[in-house]
Amino acid sequence: MAGAVFAAAVILPQDFCDPILNDSKKLSALKRKDLRTRIESHAISWAVAQVDVEEIDQINILNASIKAMHLALEKLITKPAFIVVDGNRFKPFKKIPHQTIIKGDGTYASIAAASILAKTYRDEYMEEQHRHFPHYNWIKNKGYGTLDHRQAMHQFGRCILHRKSFKLKPNQLDLEL
Repeated sequence: MAGAVFAAAVILPQDFCDPILNDSKKLSALKRKDLRTRIESHAISWAVAQVDVEEIDQINILNASIKAMHLALEKLITKPAFIVVDGNRFKPFKKIPHQTIIKGDGTYASIAAASILAKTYRDEYMEEQHRHFPHYNWIKNKGYGTLDHRQAMHQFGRCILHRKSFKLKPNQLDLEL
């Protein structure tokens, strides 16, 4: 509901193996932070990019996510020969062959690594934004639509980091979690 969208691109060595590496949503913040250090130090190449709220509202979250992926790919020092993408949507990037894989972050190490980098960088960004907008509790909810975030939006309204294109129905404020 709030904040920039982040994406990462990671090229891992073929022999990279970490038994903890998994879908970022299945890992604790502490494990993600530890893995981020290992990924960044062992990757052949890695990059993180973001697309801000204004652009998300202009082009929609799907196109902004794909644009962030393209920006991350553009920043890689080593260019990939093939791109694997988590999910089912992607736009071709510089004629490099690609494949979308639903739940790919639970199957491919490079996708899992990219999801960990994107999540940890976005979380840090939202924690920094919390200092400017503490009443939304982004230190905890990271801008997602938790009950406390929705209640804060109801009480304080939206701020400049809230996505206008994210439609919050009035009855969503009353949902019990």
